[in-house]
Amino acid sequence: MTFRRILIANRGEIAVRILRTCHRLGIEGVLAASAEDTDSTPARLADATICLGPAAPAASYLNVGAVLEAALAVRADAIHPGYGFLAENPRLARACAEAGVAFIGPGEEQLAAAGDKIAARGHALAAGLPVVPGGEVRHLTGARRLAAEIGWPVLVKAAGGGGGRGMQQVRGPGDLGEAVDRAMAEAAAAFGDPRIYLERFVTPGRHVEVQLLGDGDTVIHLGDRDCSVQRRYQKIVEEAPAPVLSDSLRADMRDAAAALGKHLRYRGAGTVEFLVDCARDTFYFLEMNARIQVEHPVTEAVCGIDLVAEQIAIAEGLPVRLAQADVTMRGHAIECRVNAEDWTRDFRPDPGTVTEAVFPAGAGIRVDTHVQAGTRVPPFYDPLLAKVIAHGDDRAEALARLRQALAGCRISGVRTTVAMHAALTADAEFARGGVDSAWFPRFAQARVRAQNQAQAQARVQAQAQARVQGSSGAAGG
Repeated sequence: MTFRRILIANRGEIAVRILRTCHRLGIEGVLAASAEDTDSTPARLADATICLGPAAPAASYLNVGAVLEAALAVRADAIHPGYGFLAENPRLARACAEAGVAFIGPGEEQLAAAGDKIAARGHALAAGLPVVPGGEVRHLTGARRLAAEIGWPVLVKAAGGGGGRGMQQVRGPGDLGEAVDRAMAEAAAAFGDPRIYLERFVTPGRHVEVQLLGDGDTVIHLGDRDCSVQRRYQKIVEEAPAPVLSDSLRADMRDAAAALGKHLRYRGAGTVEFLVDCARDTFYFLEMNARIQVEHPVTEAVCGIDLVAEQIAIAEGLPVRLAQADVTMRGHAIECRVNAEDWTRDFRPDPGTVTEAVFPAGAGIRVDTHVQAGTRVPPFYDPLLAKVIAHGDDRAEALARLRQALAGCRISGVRTTVAMHAALTADAEFARGGVDSAWFPRFAQARVRAQNQAQAQARVQAQAQARVQGSSGAAGG
């Protein structure tokens, strides 16, 4: 089946990204938006826009019934859920199947297998992948028992979602009760699923993931990405391929990811995430994300493949259009997520209206954004404004281009993380490559501390100068 019209049930930069591929393929893109987003950049770019409901995600982007009704109302052939919101929700996939609307993503059973983190661990074990010691817990007593068995510190994680939501690190028994309660509440609010599980916290560790494409019969990988630069389990910088990995470890991870995809008879684009134990030069399966990833542009850059186009083709019933031997990777790519946050004040979100938005252009530079002058940044959603991606023949060239691109970013009206990214990419340790997941918190704390000290010193100097000037004026009088 060839799609004529696709409903995009998402917002922001990913909605723009999907629309561009739809239009390139000659497919109409209809945006399903909340009332807050009906005058957004994606709404202006879409062939049509239909309102899902009020601004609150639960009443709009997370409302399965509203999304399906919108697809039927505009006679869409398919729904593309983007990432987040309902992208990994089996109920939407099931509703689509029952209504005869294609879901651009895995089927209900695969979403249940991959999207549910506890089920995914079981499938990973069945496919022969190593997993981090841990398991599901249903109450505090069970959590205490399992934590004592696998060893402290531990991570408390949501079973039904990702993106760092519902995840808590716990260093000892005294903090476990509060962490379990908080994780359950956050998981229920974000995913409608309060189930949690525990894993041993591995440190020092790196977060490396492998991109998959599958059609149910054939599964191929498109290389790996490093996503170790994180804050509270939210990714900040991603790059492909992962730097400073041994060839054998890289090959083993790619093969393991493909093995899991084949075990699941995976269909669509998906990502298998691994935790690399730096001390032992080994890896563990973490989870599988059964959707397009925020960081997919770095893979597109090095592979020369439009992943959204491949998602659409697979959903239309076509086989994977590449053999593994056809996948060639060229150079290196790095992506920075620019958020509307004040990174010097514990990354406090800064909603408001963008008054200026200037983004760079040039060789090897790509910017995915929905932001322009006049764009309103609402408080209801993720604060992602743009992704700045640089590609080069090697990591050094990509990093040099990224630094230059960040210098050319100007966003006014809301506070952003552009300056943070400029400092981060200039850091010598990051430039060497292969930082672990504990590196960024250290970097940010040191930078903020130095900035606060400099500001305090400047205030003292200004006050001293004012006193001198005041004394001079009194003497002259």
